[in-house]
Amino acid sequence: MQKHLLEEEHLNFQEAVRAFMNKEVAPHNERWEKEGKVDRELWLKAGEMGLLCIDFPKEYGGMGIKDFRYNVIISEELARVGTSGPGFTVQNDIIAPFTTHFNQVQKDKYMAKIASGEIITAIAMTEPGAGSDLANISTTAVKKGDHYVLNGAKTFITNGIMSDLVIVVAKTNPELHHKGISLFLVERGMKGFTRGRNLDKIGLKAQDTAELFFEDVEVPQENLVGEENRGFYYLMHNLAQERLSLAATGIAAAEVALEMTIRYCKDRKAFGRQIGSFQNSRFKLAEMQTEIIIGRTFVDQCIQELNANTLTAEKAAMAKYWITELQCKVVDQCLQLHGGYGFMREFPIARAFTDSRAQRIYGGTTEIMKEIIGRSMGF
Repeated sequence: MQKHLLEEEHLNFQEAVRAFMNKEVAPHNERWEKEGKVDRELWLKAGEMGLLCIDFPKEYGGMGIKDFRYNVIISEELARVGTSGPGFTVQNDIIAPFTTHFNQVQKDKYMAKIASGEIITAIAMTEPGAGSDLANISTTAVKKGDHYVLNGAKTFITNGIMSDLVIVVAKTNPELHHKGISLFLVERGMKGFTRGRNLDKIGLKAQDTAELFFEDVEVPQENLVGEENRGFYYLMHNLAQERLSLAATGIAAAEVALEMTIRYCKDRKAFGRQIGSFQNSRFKLAEMQTEIIIGRTFVDQCIQELNANTLTAEKAAMAKYWITELQCKVVDQCLQLHGGYGFMREFPIARAFTDSRAQRIYGGTTEIMKEIIGRSMGF
């Protein structure tokens, strides 16, 4: 975020988070990419540092502060060290809001451990045959006595391998389509709950992304999140924050890509001159700088509106669509300015290129975002 929008507490927090990322994250990126996941100890260290679920009440290990600027600082600092592994934003920006619908038993059982990093979370929406169209999911949960029987499969689940607690989206009344969707807390070790392979992606190599399978999993009734058949409403209510989180990550990643490219253009020479001194290079850098500043201003405005509870779903969709498209555009142009070296994975811009591509897909594709915006215009 722009500094004038941060108070002293935020700046102190930013400094602490940056030191944490430089010490505990940056040195391990390459190893985590080879292993396909981060160390579980990292989550515990993050919890100890207070980087998880800041908005949780103090009695559950949070700071008791409803201020999305803290979440954004964490996302930005993750982007600045070029890491793809730690799934902190899933825990902080996507899972945490659902805890407002937890019953007291669920709060006492899970929340403190989620904030400490003892429990790693995930949310399972996407299926092999249903991505953005949640109304057509085929996973079902049939109530039998004091429990539900869960059957189905999910895919592309972030934190899928490491997660200890998964919010699973399932139909409890298929005849009602999206109005018959419910959410369930499924724990690691429940009989019939298995994980498939750690998916081999073109980017985000250090992030564990998996398939999940549910075969006659008996989920206790007390693991229902909120009310039965209200799951779609809960999901839609939280989507604005999730999409803004992706936009905040995207603009930070674009800023980092431009910064490293400016340095490269000053150091690299061609025909006896800095490559940044050629008109084409200067113009490209100028264009990116301008667009990034425009994007940063928009994202920061959206963050302020989210804090004030005035951010609309349409505006969050605009941020997610435009910023992630900008991120990919900037990273591609930055790679081009690196020339052949940009195609080498030892250069950070190469990893930024492959990592950025998923941003236009998850959290709702660019096309879905445009559909949301278009409908809000009366079409």
